[in-house]
Amino acid sequence: MAEVLYRTTPSRRGVLGGLGLAAAGLAFGGPDGFSRAAAALPEGVESHGLSVFGDLKYPADFKHFAYVRPDAPKGGRLSTIAGRWAFNQNPQTFNSLNTLILKGDAAVGLTVIYDTLMVRALDEPDAVYGLVAKSVRAADGGNTFVFTLRPEARWHDGTPLTAEDVAFSLTLLKEKGHPQITETIRDMVSATAEGPSTVVVKLSGKQSRGLIQVIATLPILSKAYYASHDFEQSTLDVPLGSGPYKVGRFDAGRYIEYERVADYWAKDLPVNVGQNNFDVIRYEMYRERTTAFEGFKAGQYLLREEFTSIVWAQQYDFPAFKDGRVVRFELSDGSPSGAQGWFLNTRREKFADPRVREAIGLAFDFEWSNKNLFFGSYRRTHSFFENSDLKASGKPSPEEVALLEPFRGKVPDEVFDEPWSPPVSDGSGRDRKLFRRANELFTAAGWVNKDGRLRNAKGETLDIEFLDSDPIFGRVVGPYVQNLAALGVSATSRVVDPSQFEKRLRDFDYDAIVRRYSLSPTPDEGMRLYWGSKSAAQPGSSNLSGIRDPVVDALIEKVLGAPTRPAMVAAARALDRVLRAGRYWVPHWFKASHWMAMWDVYGRPETPPYDLALAAIWWIDRDKAKRLDKGL
Repeated sequence: MAEVLYRTTPSRRGVLGGLGLAAAGLAFGGPDGFSRAAAALPEGVESHGLSVFGDLKYPADFKHFAYVRPDAPKGGRLSTIAGRWAFNQNPQTFNSLNTLILKGDAAVGLTVIYDTLMVRALDEPDAVYGLVAKSVRAADGGNTFVFTLRPEARWHDGTPLTAEDVAFSLTLLKEKGHPQITETIRDMVSATAEGPSTVVVKLSGKQSRGLIQVIATLPILSKAYYASHDFEQSTLDVPLGSGPYKVGRFDAGRYIEYERVADYWAKDLPVNVGQNNFDVIRYEMYRERTTAFEGFKAGQYLLREEFTSIVWAQQYDFPAFKDGRVVRFELSDGSPSGAQGWFLNTRREKFADPRVREAIGLAFDFEWSNKNLFFGSYRRTHSFFENSDLKASGKPSPEEVALLEPFRGKVPDEVFDEPWSPPVSDGSGRDRKLFRRANELFTAAGWVNKDGRLRNAKGETLDIEFLDSDPIFGRVVGPYVQNLAALGVSATSRVVDPSQFEKRLRDFDYDAIVRRYSLSPTPDEGMRLYWGSKSAAQPGSSNLSGIRDPVVDALIEKVLGAPTRPAMVAAARALDRVLRAGRYWVPHWFKASHWMAMWDVYGRPETPPYDLALAAIWWIDRDKAKRLDKGL
């Protein structure tokens, strides 16, 4: 991990971005709420795509997405390290090729071997278009969706991909999949096959307006394959897929390659034109980022997204960069930056009081860190919806007040005023004003400083362990730990191996953990995984702080059930105010761009606003590769 952390969204063309995973419903508030939301797809109308609010950019006869180069050259190799991952994938090592369960550490990128019913357009906030599914129509007041499949769909072994496979997959994933999936699609009642090309998905009537899109972007599994393989086992057996790539060479814990399927059945579909250009996609694994950077300098891999400001500012001085063989550039990022920070585990009694959590946060001097450690590269994160129109600012609008008013007295009064934001320090590294405020909060919460240590009425000391799996973050944690010690908090930083880190993360076995996640521009079921009460006790969920708040639950449902985008924005801003009032985290920082570095052998189109998609839409520039003498 580094200053700007890897996103926990999936890597395959952004199709699973809503799973947080990417990516998870309770009731909208009655049938009437659902009927308004379901109007996005008029009942009985066959559609080539789905959008939460009914707006599709691309017509039924579109030829390709606007952000691809349709005649992009095929061939060559992309070699990189992971910047995004999903489900149980571990970017630093792996011991499994089963990425759809909680057990094991799976290789990054595995979702690229699977097809889905539909895929996301990366220049629209929430639209998906048919891949395996040729079309979809709604029935039963929006509680049933009927997908018509393309008869030409095939598995990598040449056998047909049928409605039985789709129904089997959705049922299996709901019952035995990774918690990020099972919790997400719990309002899917059934998925059944009606003939070889028709799948009927029935929903509970209490689902969010975007659930069907999440379902449509889940991986499709082979029913025949899993008749002789145990889906619930962590294994290095190569699974059967139907996607544009299949698993190629790998060395567990070191690297994995995905080989392009030359006769991929869907290569000429509009949703794939100009994409899947590399013959091989290879991910290298490194246990820590300093070693990873040295590997890049040596040409062990050729493309990286840079997440560490000191590296970006000072360490691109090696010969290949100086002579132009390695180039750097920034790409704009139009997606929500979301939340990065130290998440405090409120499942532990010592962090139960929000005053304690706020006081802990006051010891972190962002302004000093940004100047002295980050070269002024970042802005402070304030919101759980940073860099988006969902972020709360100023006093609440009338629409927000209407949503918050029923909870007056159940939420802090501040949610009816300016939203809470981390204070700006004097940049000294130890702002006395903020330290005084922190001491006041600790005292009010029952923690008294005795002989330089904070103790509660039981005589227990206030201890915090910051857990990580990479030592590179130590230069940021170190000054923070010193500031906490000055306040009487016994703080330590502990770095463990990647497998142990993932296990402790899944089991919520930590005091404070640093992580970044973000939602899609149109939030979906993933919100319940991040902040919903039911996910707080679910191992493997993304509710890192263990938030259990019925007000948060209710506002999540308002967001998910909003009949229009303006209503959704108002509900998200109201939710943001309540979450920020909870002081569940110590917010970090963000920048609305990607730092990219590469050996100059790749070509690329304009970057779509909502995902880099580099493994999907970039290509090898043969002339550049030849000049660099890179055998790609």
